[in-house]
Amino acid sequence: MGAQIAAHCVNAGIPVVLFDLAAEGPDRSATARKAIAQLQRLNPAPLAAPDLAGHIRAANYDEHLDTLRDCDLVIEAIAERLDWKQDLYRRIAPALAPHATLATNTSGLSIDTLAATLPEDLRPRFCGVHFFNPPRYMPLVELIPAAHTDAGLLDRVETFLVSDLGKRVVRAQDTPNFIGNRIGVFGILAAMIEAGRHGLGYDVVDELTGARLGRAKSGTFRTADVVGLDTLAHVIRTMQQGLPGDPFRDVFATPPVLAALLEQGALGQKTGAGFYRKEGKTILRLDPASRGYVPVDARLDDATAAALAERDPARRLRALRESTHPQGRFLWALLRDTFHYAAVHLADIAHTARDVDCAMRWGFGHAQGPFEVWQAAGWTTVARWVQEDIDAGLALSTAPLPAWVTQGLVVQNGGVHTPAGSWNAREGMFQPPRDLPVYRRQLAPPRLVGEPREAPGHTVFENDTIRLWTLGAASDGAAAHRAGPLEDILVASFKTKMNTISPAVTRGLLQAVDLAESQYRGLVVWQPRQPFSAGADLQAMLPAFMQGGPAAIEPLERDLQRVAQRFRAALVPTVVALSGLALGGGCEIAVHASARVAHLETYIGLVEVGVGLVPGAGGLAYCARRAAEQRAASAPDAPLLPYLQKFAEAVAGAKVSRSALEARQMGYLREADPIVMHEDELLYVAVRHAAAMADAGWRPPLPAPFPVAGADGAATLTAQLVNLRDGGFISAYDYELGRTVAHVICGGDVDPGTLVDEEWMLALERRAFLTLLGNPQTHERVLGMLKTGKPVRN
Repeated sequence: MGAQIAAHCVNAGIPVVLFDLAAEGPDRSATARKAIAQLQRLNPAPLAAPDLAGHIRAANYDEHLDTLRDCDLVIEAIAERLDWKQDLYRRIAPALAPHATLATNTSGLSIDTLAATLPEDLRPRFCGVHFFNPPRYMPLVELIPAAHTDAGLLDRVETFLVSDLGKRVVRAQDTPNFIGNRIGVFGILAAMIEAGRHGLGYDVVDELTGARLGRAKSGTFRTADVVGLDTLAHVIRTMQQGLPGDPFRDVFATPPVLAALLEQGALGQKTGAGFYRKEGKTILRLDPASRGYVPVDARLDDATAAALAERDPARRLRALRESTHPQGRFLWALLRDTFHYAAVHLADIAHTARDVDCAMRWGFGHAQGPFEVWQAAGWTTVARWVQEDIDAGLALSTAPLPAWVTQGLVVQNGGVHTPAGSWNAREGMFQPPRDLPVYRRQLAPPRLVGEPREAPGHTVFENDTIRLWTLGAASDGAAAHRAGPLEDILVASFKTKMNTISPAVTRGLLQAVDLAESQYRGLVVWQPRQPFSAGADLQAMLPAFMQGGPAAIEPLERDLQRVAQRFRAALVPTVVALSGLALGGGCEIAVHASARVAHLETYIGLVEVGVGLVPGAGGLAYCARRAAEQRAASAPDAPLLPYLQKFAEAVAGAKVSRSALEARQMGYLREADPIVMHEDELLYVAVRHAAAMADAGWRPPLPAPFPVAGADGAATLTAQLVNLRDGGFISAYDYELGRTVAHVICGGDVDPGTLVDEEWMLALERRAFLTLLGNPQTHERVLGMLKTGKPVRN
């Protein structure tokens, strides 16, 4: 875990030293060096680019303690042993700088008890920072003070975690397992108990408690396998030992099946067996009766599946509560148990109900936290149902719901979340979120149930597919206050599924450029939710194709190219704010804009060959021009093909970057394009970037011809494709598509070094795109993608 936290720090460009115990032999830092090397082999990758491993410095406690004097923040992440941690603190405390912050990445040990072993002058600079695993991808960090932690230090650490590392921070009370693991592990234990009561298999429970319930698709038992059953057992022991008076204490008993798996050394995914085991490509699940593994068979009851598909929260919860099927009754029981536990312990573990819901969203992948689900389904009604089950002896504890649940301000306001803030059970009041300066960079943060949800800013134009708006005149004043006087930057946001680019979106973007040039100082494309764009909307184009074939698509194709070229040549700066997927047409718009601002977790690629096509909105023209620019900047007399080859291979292989840093290496982002760590700061940075470019006197690049690799370059690229085809690495049609990519990206049947312009390249693209569109094998790929959402290999 320590190595992965170090990896994420270096992802953010922060110098980092990784300490471990001194090894035997000449290289005393070999243990730390081995951990750094392992980072390059882990999946999912902790490093945003593999070469970042070289920027982590290996160290050991015997030789390098003096290095700590140069560190502003020291994060301890050794094993969850109180005595080991305290021994380490005694060793490193004398070496820390007088201003340095010491933080522990414990998942549940007492912060106050750990602080007790520190020198008195260090205690105000000590706190808990609990990263969730894997730290690169899991947004939650719990920030926990000790009794003597300086309040200003907490604000500074929170600011660093949010803006520098891109984390979402919840401040927790110093209680065992804090908030996320306290509620989340209780939910896992409750699921195990309720599954046994209702006679459900682990695979069925995972199907019920996964994506259908608005949670991580791995569900309950598969998640436990991924986390590690030894880790789960440790957290359970922490609850057993640290919560002797908890009214739900009986729930914390280690389940017999978990104890048996631990005894066998079956620790989940890391040992190859746990609640599940994989044999070849077959996944088996544990049968608790025989203790053997049997085939997965997660069939759902029709009525339960229908209840889960119900969009209205009140009807969904009522259907589950009134269900006569074990699956429906299990789900109601699980939700009831979680509501009950969260309500009873809110005052003990969290400052507000918002902290609980955010912890479950950000740490466990829930679409909504327990209080949100409760409130959305009708606060008073659900509270009555829960109390009735408690009175009937159906709940996991006889503890009654707290008085604030059934009377007073929460009932009057319909729940714990209101526009004024969230319920603080300890203080008996609604409390707004913390207003640290760092949060003023988040112009449109995610909202919980009960919080204001209106779109930010002032709408200039809106239809079913696109919204054009400015940051000024926000209805609640919040966005305008945070943004400052930037209402002269126009913002475009898509409204289509997966933010795909339909013909209507295309028209909206052309309108946006016209409007920005005539009335504003810049244009930003930003999406309120991921992804940035999954590419062209094939479904929207299908009717035109069915009626008129490829010829009917040509005008739509020209419009897509026109959008990309307008973004490149606009008289005002165009800035694209990227997060999540930016594929196909989304990538093509991005690369042609004046600038890009990307969240670290942006995955960019020209993936059209997956549907039997080539990029058709200027993607190949961009690749050819960008390769020529890179050659001219570094070695004007060098051959062009090596610069072009990486683009050709990426397009022909439908390669998608695994981070914004990798997208920069691939050539889809430029060195000057900012990469931000926190997704919610994208809009803030993009709008200011556009304003700064306008202030600096932005002018679009002058049209200029550029050299291409020509027919000789295409022949070389094609020869490489022959080897891949004959070796069985690509299909026959992959080969044909790769040949087409090579022909276009090299500029067609011209001599090497021939100067061409954008129009030449765009015409080549259009012809290739429309020709492929008439091929039956492309039809097979397109229809397969529309039907399954997955590429078809033919």
